[in-house]
Amino acid sequence: MKKMNCTNCTIKSKTVTEKMLISITLAVITILTTVLNSAVILAICTTKKLHQPANYLICSLAVTDFLVAILVMPLSIAYIVMDTWSLGFVICEIWLSVDMTCCTCSILHLCVIALDRYWAITDAIEYARKRTVKRAGIMIITVWTISIFISLPPLFWRNHHNVNIPTQCIIQHDHVIYTIYSTCGAFYIPLTLILILYYRIYHAAKSLYQKRGSSRHLSNRSNDSQNSFAHCKLTQTFCVSEFSTSDPTMEFEQINASVRTPPYDNDIDMFGERQQQISSSRERKAARILGLILGAFMLSWLPFFIKELVVGLSLCTVSPEVADFLTWLGYVNSLINPLLYTSFNDDFKLAFKKLFRCKEHS
Repeated sequence: MKKMNCTNCTIKSKTVTEKMLISITLAVITILTTVLNSAVILAICTTKKLHQPANYLICSLAVTDFLVAILVMPLSIAYIVMDTWSLGFVICEIWLSVDMTCCTCSILHLCVIALDRYWAITDAIEYARKRTVKRAGIMIITVWTISIFISLPPLFWRNHHNVNIPTQCIIQHDHVIYTIYSTCGAFYIPLTLILILYYRIYHAAKSLYQKRGSSRHLSNRSNDSQNSFAHCKLTQTFCVSEFSTSDPTMEFEQINASVRTPPYDNDIDMFGERQQQISSSRERKAARILGLILGAFMLSWLPFFIKELVVGLSLCTVSPEVADFLTWLGYVNSLINPLLYTSFNDDFKLAFKKLFRCKEHS
């Protein structure tokens, strides 16, 4: 997503020191984004345990963010530091199109990941049969298709403006209908859907935890733990495996083992209290994880799309410096995504350890 067309703005040239600081900071962000997303892609490709449809969606997200890092960020750095576009009209058109497509695609990936997790926790048994590689592939193709259709329209009119200004490479805001269409399709609709889905995911997970935690009698505890174990094995997703940093299979096996050993009567209340504490702890952990995912996404992209909407509707203008800052704030989401979507999963942690161990020995 690129800087806006700023009429009536006085452009102040940057000093050499400012240019160096900007280029170093943005280069570090670009390199980290490239490395982290490459690590996610390699981990999924080389680790058999991660070959699951849900992880293929995360891999596709990493590929999209990797493309943002290698195709979009470097040219943006050059443009910001040089204060002029010197690569010609064709490269400008390609850059703007790739930028809009990849950034939109990254946002829509977050939406389908949330949808996949929602189905997995609310309809575990049925969705376990539907959650196939083919289904994940269809979701990925759909995301890319929608992204292309959102970013394609400006190609039909952008050249009429930019061909006469070879030193600028900017998105025009003179089509109000397209501004509303693109901002809603690329951000506001996905944001609304993500908020609704994660709200329901959290409450579904909370309900599962409370059911297990409130089991008071031995027979009920045994049945609940067995059902929860089967449920989690079927979903292999947000229900516990991503709300917990431990292996959910082992966790439920331990609960089953403790239930099979009949406790003394005076231990039953203590067991129930302990289960309630575990349930509350998991609820808090679930809330923190969801808060991080949603908070990072909204802090990264919401300011940019508010700016796009108000500028597109001619409600106000912003300086090039502010526009660049908000654009890169959005790009930072491509750096955060590989951290948030893998850090709470033990399988990914083990895969990363093996990956980096191999690199050290090579």
